[in-house]
Amino acid sequence: MSTLKEPYRVEGKKTLGYELAEQLNWRLPDVILYPAGGGTGLIGMWKAFDEMEALGWIGKGRPRMFAVQAAGCAPIVRAFEAGGKTAAEFPDAHTIASGLRVPKAIGDFLMLKILRESNGDAIAINDEEMIRVAREVGAKEGLFICPEGGACFAALKQLRVAGKIASGERVVIFNTGSGIKYLEAYDPGLRG
Repeated sequence: MSTLKEPYRVEGKKTLGYELAEQLNWRLPDVILYPAGGGTGLIGMWKAFDEMEALGWIGKGRPRMFAVQAAGCAPIVRAFEAGGKTAAEFPDAHTIASGLRVPKAIGDFLMLKILRESNGDAIAINDEEMIRVAREVGAKEGLFICPEGGACFAALKQLRVAGKIASGERVVIFNTGSGIKYLEAYDPGLRG
């Protein structure tokens, strides 16, 4: 079954929002950068924030949500920029980041609604930049992140330059996997 067709997957992804709030002492960040293929994590966090507000654990304030996609598969970016309520299927989708290779997300309308309600945005990063920045994160922080995570770090840099994320804002980046799953992306000599 695919994303958002399983009855409990979004319930599991809600834990991202609950853990984030708890770890930040019930004060949500200003910005969340999330690698959005099917978008279940983004949707689950938003649901968690609504539930926590209803419980009185947090206030009405929400982070600005940013969906990060691959340039070779960016249906949400295209739809967001065009002002659409849904996203058309992305033709000839390609990216080394398999978690971002979702040409038609079932929850497209939910992601687009969340991005707009939160005054967020959607941004696409090319594969080469994902890998370059992921290598940079590895060299500076000792973390072997996946290309999806590399895309989020690259997006942060671009969004800062564009003035969409200000210095001093609290930003959380989600890295959704390990670079070990993508050895061939980091060492082209391993490609068969």
